Amino acid sequence: MFFRDVIGQEDVKQRLIHSVKTGQIAHAQLFCGPEGVGKFPLALAYARYIQCTNKGENDACGQCPSCKQYNNLMHPDLHFVFPIVKNEKKKKRVSDDYIEDWRLFLAENTYFNLDQWLEYIDAANSQAMIYAEESREIIRKISLKTYESDYKVMIIWLPERMNAVCANKLLKLLEEPYDKTVFLLVSDNASAILGTILSRTQPVHLRPLSEDVVSSALVTNYSLSSEDASAIAHIASGNYLKALESIRVSDEMSLNFDLFVRLMRLAYGRKIKDLKLWSEEISDLGREKERVFLSYAQRMLRENFIYNIRQPEINYMTTQEAQFSSRFAPFIHERNVYPIMEELSRAYDDIGQNANGKIVFFDLAIKMIMLLKS
Repeated sequence: MFFRDVIGQEDVKQRLIHSVKTGQIAHAQLFCGPEGVGKFPLALAYARYIQCTNKGENDACGQCPSCKQYNNLMHPDLHFVFPIVKNEKKKKRVSDDYIEDWRLFLAENTYFNLDQWLEYIDAANSQAMIYAEESREIIRKISLKTYESDYKVMIIWLPERMNAVCANKLLKLLEEPYDKTVFLLVSDNASAILGTILSRTQPVHLRPLSEDVVSSALVTNYSLSSEDASAIAHIASGNYLKALESIRVSDEMSLNFDLFVRLMRLAYGRKIKDLKLWSEEISDLGREKERVFLSYAQRMLRENFIYNIRQPEINYMTTQEAQFSSRFAPFIHERNVYPIMEELSRAYDDIGQNANGKIVFFDLAIKMIMLLKS
């Protein structure tokens, strides 16, 4: 990860680069801000720049021995601490027990969250922590002499997940820092970190990304059309991770869009037989996907109602959705928007309570006939 690979945040990049050039690198820095704005990739790019032995004006060189070691995250003076799921059977108790998985995960993901990491290590739905045992590893690593760099760098991802024992040991290290040692803490929820740790770190605040920055990145990295990229960037609201998730679920979104369009067209045309077939088709998807569709339908209902008040800056639709809504929106108005929303919400609850999907969706379809004509 280089500074050039980090999306946006140009002002923060320049401040970090300046700190290295002037030798004013704070020994403990907290990268904080909302999810998906590039905190971890920026911290990693900063670490690379600190340890690069042939620094460029605005980025690491990419050619020196240090940079080459960074390509595989194998630099001997770079250390990671991150949440794990303890597995006594496999003797996995600290971050280094997962380090190979971690390196592979980072090679495949630059913008990510905790759920994705846990899924990667087959620990979804588990409680991830930075356990007390980690404190001994942190002290051991920081006590080592540097091998190839002037600085030792330790990146701690999600310090808010630290066990109290580990957090207090880290506090002592921050109070009496080792020479030429840099701690880079990367947090999604800084308010959950021990207050005494917060007071000993220099904050690096990252703001949500602009729509133009996200859109440009999507066009460059994923070859999207400018129209689709702009629509996804609008929905993402400054969260690049959310934008990436929108791309990944495009197939599911396409299915939900098709189901929604067919429901509304068949209901408007009062095609009872076809609506019965529609309800049977969607009931075969399974309860989780049925509920995802109903959530999607509620969003589309809101967007079409907003479309009618002609405020495009608060509309969040893809190009395909917007094209359909340009014709459909007039049928969603103040007389029926709330009753339709109530029916979608009721269906969502019924499915969650194991009601028969065929009955729930056919009932919804019949009510939609009446409500669209109101």
